[in-house]
Amino acid sequence: MPISIAVALLLWGKVRGPQPVRILSRLAMILFCQVTAVLMVFVMVNNANLIYGSWDDLLGTGKHVRAVPAVPPADPGPGGAAQPGGTQAGGDAKAPKVTQQFRGVDDPKVPNDVQKTDLKGQLSGVDGEVLVWLPPQYHDPAFKDKKFPVVKLIPGFPGSSSTWYGTLKVSEQLKPLMQEGKVAPFILVSPRTLLLGNSTDAGCTDVPTKVNADTWLTRDVPQMVLDNFRADPSPDRWAVAGYSAGAHCATKLALAHPNRYRAGVSLSGYNDPATEKDSLVGKDPKLREANNPVNIVKNAAQPPKVALYVSGNKGDGYEDGQAIAAVAKAPTTVQVQETTGPHSSDVWKNMVPGVFQWLTGVIPAQP
Repeated sequence: MPISIAVALLLWGKVRGPQPVRILSRLAMILFCQVTAVLMVFVMVNNANLIYGSWDDLLGTGKHVRAVPAVPPADPGPGGAAQPGGTQAGGDAKAPKVTQQFRGVDDPKVPNDVQKTDLKGQLSGVDGEVLVWLPPQYHDPAFKDKKFPVVKLIPGFPGSSSTWYGTLKVSEQLKPLMQEGKVAPFILVSPRTLLLGNSTDAGCTDVPTKVNADTWLTRDVPQMVLDNFRADPSPDRWAVAGYSAGAHCATKLALAHPNRYRAGVSLSGYNDPATEKDSLVGKDPKLREANNPVNIVKNAAQPPKVALYVSGNKGDGYEDGQAIAAVAKAPTTVQVQETTGPHSSDVWKNMVPGVFQWLTGVIPAQP
């Protein structure tokens, strides 16, 4: 912006021609300065909050849905009994192992110990980056034979796979707590969820002919983690956490897939998918009803063995948590925490240590 102002000042007195031409030229200079000022503010806000990970995300030009295939059923469980989630957190024990190549994240706000890979979802038809952070114990020789619990981190909408690391500082806050034994040594995984451009929220749901977002998150991404890291395959050692629209996803995914997740964390989320005006799910009456966590609990054949931590201010997630708690029955547990403050990353960042200490109580470190 300073450059655009300097250029305008330099040229202001040099404009020649009839008076109408001089007036239009100077108005164009003022407009150019205003546009660059707005653009600079946007870039500063985006860099501070990592709302968009790239210009493709901002402009909606990225291609992340390669195809929308019919999703095959998960592997049968023990004894051949069909189970909706399979026998491990990835749910696809017979899928061929795929070794991924990882690199650093090209973002100065993201710590250099966070790794990134580009994953082609074999079941979902979704292509996207997945960021992974390994706990300090992972490379400790004393833990060489250990398998580690996993927490999947879901951003809001629109949101970047980098936000949890770059804005909420999740790995930087948790690393010392893990070293002190106050938080379990979780592997942290943050996959892309902005799949349909910046004006359509996939809602972490499989939407026929549009996107297999649920399959991407609950089958392709976990399978990649299991193939490439010493991750514990037991669903009892997996959790999912999110904020805002990602909080809705976390609650919904945990309740809908109790054979994949033991716990879910919702920070300022909501139950009704239509709360997000750009939600593809919220615009379809059947999908909207089926993906409301309250309805998932009500319609479950048996109460899911899932522990939920639902936080939010009044009018911003708190009542939604109470609604889930009102219909939940053992072994489902719901802890509702009222918060104060705006719907912002500053609030959620401060909650990270306490949330992961709660998670450690549900999924403790194994001896």
